[in-house]
Amino acid sequence: MICAAQADPVVKKATVYTRTGDQGTSQLLSVGRVPKDHLRLVVYGDTDELNSVIGVAIAENLATPLDTQLAQIQAELFVLGSQIAVPNPENIKYPIPQMAASHTDNLESWIDELDAVLPALKNFVLPGGSRGAAQLHHARTVCRRCERHMQSLHHQDPLSAPALTYINRLSDFLFIAARFENFQQSIEDIPWKS
Repeated sequence: MICAAQADPVVKKATVYTRTGDQGTSQLLSVGRVPKDHLRLVVYGDTDELNSVIGVAIAENLATPLDTQLAQIQAELFVLGSQIAVPNPENIKYPIPQMAASHTDNLESWIDELDAVLPALKNFVLPGGSRGAAQLHHARTVCRRCERHMQSLHHQDPLSAPALTYINRLSDFLFIAARFENFQQSIEDIPWKS
């Protein structure tokens, strides 16, 4: 409990709740209020969930360089989320960060670097192994769902090519990252046996 003497009288803190969504709508900048199940909000929520799942993976003390790479990806997911949340950035007063081809180029570089030290993949692998790898596989599946929903949204309201390419490549990165984490922990991937 914070006593009154500790409160800063100059700074008025905003409350977390606004009550504006109690009737089942949310505000999208440059669009206005939309139903909470609007596809754009679904995609935005998927992006937020993916970021959270990556945060859980990072909390497993992943091997280097995954820790720093994933922290950068979390920041990039905020860029992607803001791009999704503001479909008409020309209608607002301040610039909205945008995904660029360089974001995907960076992922591809990391994929190649990590994959170069891994043993060749001879089978499909089951999600699991170390806790960190299992969390990264979970992130990969959330990423794929986000990608599917982004494609659905793209059919209704086109998204940028860099955003679509990035989310596709991110799932590839997360797969390689899960394998790399198992490899660094000296835990073999679990092969799928039909």
